[in-house]
Amino acid sequence: MTALPGPATRPPLFRAAQIPNLICVLRMALVWPIVAALVTDRYVLALVLVAVAGFSDGLDGFLAKRFDWRSRLGGLLDPLADKLLLVSTFVTLTSMALVPVWLTAVVIVRDFVIVSGGLIYQAVVAPVHPEPSRASKLNTGAQIFFICAVIGNRGFGLPAAELLIPSGAAVLVTATVSGLDYVVRWSGKVAHAQRSQ
Repeated sequence: MTALPGPATRPPLFRAAQIPNLICVLRMALVWPIVAALVTDRYVLALVLVAVAGFSDGLDGFLAKRFDWRSRLGGLLDPLADKLLLVSTFVTLTSMALVPVWLTAVVIVRDFVIVSGGLIYQAVVAPVHPEPSRASKLNTGAQIFFICAVIGNRGFGLPAAELLIPSGAAVLVTATVSGLDYVVRWSGKVAHAQRSQ
């Protein structure tokens, strides 16, 4: 007779390796409070929440690399959490006339190109294993800094409005470069896969 598995043989409901994924989910959960804080002019709260979200982005990546807590789910959740947070915040700030429409459009188009390219690669070539480039990481940092600068200027007059122009330009440049970088890299992977067939 085969013995039934006891409690000791059951897989744990939670493992430490899931911590980065949990942080990503919590970052997603911050989207609505940030948007709500902005539209109700609670700029201190919005700034704190954006700062927490930005810190969590670095924290989950550090933990995943430091303790090798990396997984396919985490590789998908992390960029999804970033895109959801940043696009929602940019759209909200644009609706409040604090960020120009064209800059938000650049952010959205970049993300659309990356996501649609990933979906096509997944459907046609092979499962996608997200690999954020340095340019992409710079763009995420530039977007978070710009958002914080816009909220700070609106709520407290700091930083000065003149500083918003170069920080917005940094978003434009890094978004363009990182978007093109993704297109070139993934196009190369598609071409390599086709040659290997």
